[in-house]
Formats: sequence, C-alpha cells, structure tokens
Amino acid sequence: MIERIDAGPRMSEASIHNGVVYLAGQVPETDGADIEIQTREVLEAIDALLAQAGSDKTRILRAQIYLADIADFAGMNRAWDAWVVAGNAPSRATVEARLARPEWKVEIVVTAAV
Repeated sequence: MIERIDAGPRMSEASIHNGVVYLAGQVPETDGADIEIQTREVLEAIDALLAQAGSDKTRILRAQIYLADIADFAGMNRAWDAWVVAGNAPSRATVEARLARPEWKVEIVVTAAV
C-alpha cells in the first residue's frame, strides 16, 4: 500500500511505502531572500511534512540539497547545522543545479523512516 500526502494532478508532496516517507523537493516561500532564510523555510516545510507522515528530522535517512549557486554552500550549512539534531545527521549530498525558479536559492529532498 502507498499513502500519498497532498496529492495533486502532477505530484504528491510526500509518499509513504513500507515504513519509508519520500518527500518531494521542498522550496522556499520567500523569493529572493538570502540563503539562510530560504534554507530555514525549506527545513520548516520538511519538518511539517515529516510530522504529517508520522516521522521527524531525527529519522531522515538521506538528504539531497540543490543550490542554485554553490557559493551559498556555507550559508546553507549554517542554517542546516542549526537545524539538524546532533548524532542524527543523515547521509547527504549537495550539488549546484539550476532550479525551477530563478528566485529560489535552494531545494531539498529527503527520505525518512516513519
């Protein structure tokens, strides 16, 4: 059985299968804000979706981080480091990529245990 959260015609914000929740890429709310604000907004969205799925950030297995400009790596890490729970940091990859909207500086995808 597959459970979908906030399913739309094109995508779901999250899908749950076999005790694992797969989140869609989460993006910031505030266009043009600095990288730390945008990263905090994305992490708040991740927290909310994980809660809906019956999970939380301590159960994240993997994170994929996309930055529009790799020069924002340090700023993104400041927000990430303040958010991640010590001893529960997931496996992670960070790459530079062109995002769907030029106002976005960061997009994060996570997979977590439920």
